[in-house]
Amino acid sequence: MSTSEEIKKRIAELETAMNGADFWSDKDRAQREIRELQGLKDELDGVGRYDKGGALMTIFSGAGGDDAEDFSRILLEMYLKLFTRKKWSYTVIHKNDNDHGGYRNITLEIDGKNIYGTLKNESGVHRLVRISPFNASQKRHTSFSMVEVIPKFDKAEEVKIPPEEIRVELSKSSGPGGQNVNKRETAVRLVHIPTNLAVHVESERSQAQNKEKAMRMLEAKLYKLLEDERVAKEKGMYISKSTQIEWGNQIRSYVLHPYKMVKDHRTNVESHDPDAVLAGELDEFLEAEKSL
Repeated sequence: MSTSEEIKKRIAELETAMNGADFWSDKDRAQREIRELQGLKDELDGVGRYDKGGALMTIFSGAGGDDAEDFSRILLEMYLKLFTRKKWSYTVIHKNDNDHGGYRNITLEIDGKNIYGTLKNESGVHRLVRISPFNASQKRHTSFSMVEVIPKFDKAEEVKIPPEEIRVELSKSSGPGGQNVNKRETAVRLVHIPTNLAVHVESERSQAQNKEKAMRMLEAKLYKLLEDERVAKEKGMYISKSTQIEWGNQIRSYVLHPYKMVKDHRTNVESHDPDAVLAGELDEFLEAEKSL
């Protein structure tokens, strides 16, 4: 990741090149450099080049057992209602559900304008407090799920992962690829060995297509990790390489009992209408996140 001085230097180089008499002699290169210039200017203005594009969202269940997996379902439905309101399309890339209708984890690909920029700060641990529907004694229960949002990559630019750093795992798909008569191993899981980052894709019909999509996702995950580290360093902060999905790490709490409130612990935005928030009314929270 570049510093602001390096970005300014590269912008000056590109602008000088654009004033050259032979700049348009190679149209492909010229268009590529124009896109790079705009991306650098956006980055300098605090708008990452991927903010205007799509995103990939994964919801992971944490501490709380069945309640946490049900909370992941609740979060998923909240976000799907938000997507519908904003007219964003989405595809399920991978899911690991339980027999209660909950999710251990689920990954979505979301398409539309300004999606990553809008959703990127939803990343983090979310906490739910309610009367557990899985507890016969009707006791209050706290459960946790983590949301991860990464930019959608069409092709790698900043991030190049050497093949020897990737472990490939194949399995039979439960998605479209798994509907083949011979049930071939079309689902692909990639692991980046140095960081232990992992992705799982089963939405495509062929192993090659799933592997290609998984590769873009892995590059995006590594990009997000490096970007977070860069921002933290500039702010003099430390970030852990692994976040525990449990008490003390939450970015937002959804309290349904004994009182009703949703509070973002980073921006201090509150709502006393959790039903509306869980129905996708997140605009106030998303707007406040722009200052993070």
